[in-house]
Amino acid sequence: MKAGPFLACSMTVLALAACNKNKNQGAGAPAANDTIQVTQATPPPGGTWADVVNMSSAGGFVMGNPNAKVKLLEIGSLFCPYCKKFEDEGSPLLVENYVKPGKISWEFRPYVIHGPIDVAANIVARCSGMATFFPLTKALYKDQPILEARIQATPQDKLAQIQNLPTNQVFVTYANLLGLQDWAAARGLPQAKSNQCLSDQKMIDREVQITSDVNTQYPDFSGTPSFVLNGKLLPKTGDWQTLEPQLKEALK
Repeated sequence: MKAGPFLACSMTVLALAACNKNKNQGAGAPAANDTIQVTQATPPPGGTWADVVNMSSAGGFVMGNPNAKVKLLEIGSLFCPYCKKFEDEGSPLLVENYVKPGKISWEFRPYVIHGPIDVAANIVARCSGMATFFPLTKALYKDQPILEARIQATPQDKLAQIQNLPTNQVFVTYANLLGLQDWAAARGLPQAKSNQCLSDQKMIDREVQITSDVNTQYPDFSGTPSFVLNGKLLPKTGDWQTLEPQLKEALK
């Protein structure tokens, strides 16, 4: 599914939207070459390749063997229901059958579709770095309906007022509406730390740039979830049933 109205570099607050990319969404500056920045090259004692996480230069997090023959990139939104469906149905099989044995590396790159709630969730997920990114994203998908319901229950006039706040207060405020700080604290991220990340202008700008770079790097990208296999954007691929045969073919 595609992305809705995007956050311009001026940091205009996003409106809530479906998981659709707006045809007027700008491409922004050219994306850098996407490479894995390896800080962990082998599994820990007694662990598997699923315990190995590195970052990509394009802002994603990479689980698995950084030297795997097959490299899979998922472009996803943490408040996209179709991305949640893949998380529930596809990612457990992907990790168990392909990532753990070291056959495939899996990068998840957060993409902003649902406006400030996506930005807030992305920042909280990456706030403590590589070790906690995948556990937090998994937990966010699990609780996505609960968190989203809190926004839907918020009066529209209150949401409109938030748009008049300074940029570095917008996402803290949206996180408060979602209950994200308490949610994250229950999972080991102190409230002071999450609030610090949510008000960090560099982190906010980085989320904007990551989404902009996706549009530049993959002009045919149409929405979330989308999958890139060894550098090629896969057409009409948004679920595990369609993705797995292409993974098997790439591994031959």
